[in-house]
Amino acid sequence: MRIYDISVGVSEDMPVWPGDPPVVLKRVAKIEDGANANVTHFSASVHIGTHIDAPVHFLDGGEGIEALPLNLLIGRAYVIDLSKATVLDAETLEKAGIPPRTKRLLLKTSNSDLWARGETIFQTDFVGVNKSGSEWLVRKGVQLVGVDYLSVAPFKQSKEPHQILLGAGIVILEGLNLNEVSQGRYNLCSLPIKLIGSDGAPARAILTGV
Repeated sequence: MRIYDISVGVSEDMPVWPGDPPVVLKRVAKIEDGANANVTHFSASVHIGTHIDAPVHFLDGGEGIEALPLNLLIGRAYVIDLSKATVLDAETLEKAGIPPRTKRLLLKTSNSDLWARGETIFQTDFVGVNKSGSEWLVRKGVQLVGVDYLSVAPFKQSKEPHQILLGAGIVILEGLNLNEVSQGRYNLCSLPIKLIGSDGAPARAILTGV
């Protein structure tokens, strides 16, 4: 069984959303200096790299990350290759040939090339799902949508698509690296850190063949 690690590695030089705190990974105790063990301090926004948004991220009074149903985070998923798309709107998604009754949908775009190239500067021209695309996903009964950059929605268009998706109970999995994954069916496992009350959490996401 082949395992595809579709998570982005966390490091201090990774891109973060403009205005968010940078990643800090600092060794605060070292065996070489006489400590009993190596210990690292870690701090960052919860929306770094591969992560999952909680409803409270964009819905006032919404639930935190710990309340997401685990059955939505594990199971059959479909990867659709939309590498030539510049925006993921309703028309693009309708024409993409996504199988009917797909519950977990991962959108592979040209964004994955950014991870493959090792880009460390945040890119504002990434491909995202706009308002009409979000409404299309709701109509089709998608329960989890995954994207390959730091937001499901295009830059400076974040609010409405997030509210549409989260308001419909759709799990948003962001910051995937789908560069080595071909279009098709897989099994997905994407579990966020159980941070109580948080608006999001980093996650380790993998795909396996079906």
